Amino acid sequence: MITQVENPVLEIHDLTVSYERKPVLWNIDLSIPKGSLVGIIGPNGAGKSTLIKAVMGLLPLSSGYVKLLDKNLNEVRDKISYVPQRESVDWDFPISVFEVVLMGRYGKMGLMRRPSKKDKEVALQSLEQVGMSAFASRQISQLSGGQQQRVFLARALAQEADLYLMDEPFVGVDAATESAIITLLRDMRAAGKTVIVVHHDLQSAAEYFDWVVLLNMRLVASGETKTTLTPSLLEETYGGRLTVLSEVGELLKKAQFPSRED
Repeated sequence: MITQVENPVLEIHDLTVSYERKPVLWNIDLSIPKGSLVGIIGPNGAGKSTLIKAVMGLLPLSSGYVKLLDKNLNEVRDKISYVPQRESVDWDFPISVFEVVLMGRYGKMGLMRRPSKKDKEVALQSLEQVGMSAFASRQISQLSGGQQQRVFLARALAQEADLYLMDEPFVGVDAATESAIITLLRDMRAAGKTVIVVHHDLQSAAEYFDWVVLLNMRLVASGETKTTLTPSLLEETYGGRLTVLSEVGELLKKAQFPSRED
């Protein structure tokens, strides 16, 4: 089941991505509506991270094309923000929290320009939004995993983008940080932003997202959460792997998706 979207903020057509000639994503056709909070869901090795890296031009395409805001990436790069997995970053690099967030302004500043007063104000405001103002002068290596993730989000906020792609922002964070992150993402959606999140937790997916993409090397389904996150489509996405996820099996038996407990 694939819901077609008029005037999508992200459009993918016939996308195939291969590693060493072996397809990792195969023939993906996908469109995402503007102003949605979207979860990309599927088993390990399904190609979730590969999909958003391909959208961001970080991986070569074997076939197909991607349009963002009805344009090619290079035409709208300053309107797109990408938050990679926290594990992919060298957190020992000697840089302060404020400097990391200020990096989000580089696209607005232009080459060789120094940060303006407004750039610095936006960076500080972004830190405040994620509850990290008190850590502005701290070295990023001194932060906990959850704090580092908040700084990453602050840098994305400082970009003032229209479309955000986030790779597993909830991994390795405590419950308070997870709650703060989903509140922030909902606020971004309310402000008209589109947020696309690679996510692995089925139980919270029903609560967090209004649109889901079910992926397992190919596109299984894409549409509103209430009509797409169904037992039959989840079984098609996960196959036999569902049997090893007891909590998901229980959800499938009940054919419902309760809110995640704190």
